[in-house]
Amino acid sequence: MSRTAVVALGGNAISDPSGDTTIAHQFAQTRKSLVGIIELIHKGYRLAITHGNGPQVGEGMLRMERALDVCPPRPLGVLVADTQGGIGYMIEQSLQNGLRWQGIDKPTVTIVTQVVVDENDPELLNPSKFIGKAYTTREVEELARDHGWLMKEDKGRGFRRVVGSPKPLEIINKQAIRSLLDQGYVVICSGGGGIPVFIMTNGFYEGVDAVIDKDRAAAVLARDIGAQDLLILTAVDKVALNFGKPNQQALDRLTVSQAQQYMEEGQFPPGTMGPKIEAAIQFLESGGERTLISSVERVIDAVHGETGTWIYSD
Repeated sequence: MSRTAVVALGGNAISDPSGDTTIAHQFAQTRKSLVGIIELIHKGYRLAITHGNGPQVGEGMLRMERALDVCPPRPLGVLVADTQGGIGYMIEQSLQNGLRWQGIDKPTVTIVTQVVVDENDPELLNPSKFIGKAYTTREVEELARDHGWLMKEDKGRGFRRVVGSPKPLEIINKQAIRSLLDQGYVVICSGGGGIPVFIMTNGFYEGVDAVIDKDRAAAVLARDIGAQDLLILTAVDKVALNFGKPNQQALDRLTVSQAQQYMEEGQFPPGTMGPKIEAAIQFLESGGERTLISSVERVIDAVHGETGTWIYSD
């Protein structure tokens, strides 16, 4: 097949649906989720794999917050880097063992990936993404004073830390990723949307206390490495109109203009399908050939046209 694709694994590909967050269960879920990915490799796809990290970063935040009296706080970018390494290790080892079991000689590698954002992005100037647990009013004052955290009220939950979620502009490690793909590697990269950094006037990089949407970052990654396909794997088999309603309608195929129209009609909410549709449109408008949105369990069926929603340029 010899097509290059970016595979964006949703959080359900790593985290056990039962809610068990032990590493043993995360490994088991990862192995289960990679069955279809191994088949894609067997068919000749050149793959760069990215993944979510929401639950893992949340746990890292919780551990950090509970240890503030004995350990200094860790920047959010470092927590993203930590989870890139940990989740990348689980995916990499699971792939190595699965490929060896299938008799496929294919090396794998994980890259801790930095992603350029605009330091003047409106999301950084007015952060709105809630992360971490809720606090009382007294605790909020101490955290804001001692650690410089921006805290806002999350209605119904209390006060929580907010950070920016800027748009990804460029994958810093793109040349290394391309080179490794050319050498035959499966590359695990840009996990959790990547580590957000901006470029200072002297050309140096500086980290940002923010998080990047993983699907948007996957679109930029696919563009930067010249992929033909972007495969966004989530918890549903197909994109649907009127999702969850009696008149729900599954979609087999969409054009960019149709996807944009449905976005304007409010069919794809920001917290669920919206970012995935936005990523699909962004990738196709930047030169990509096609985007698939489907479930991780049925990725092979989707590639064969038996399920999934394919999105194309007009």
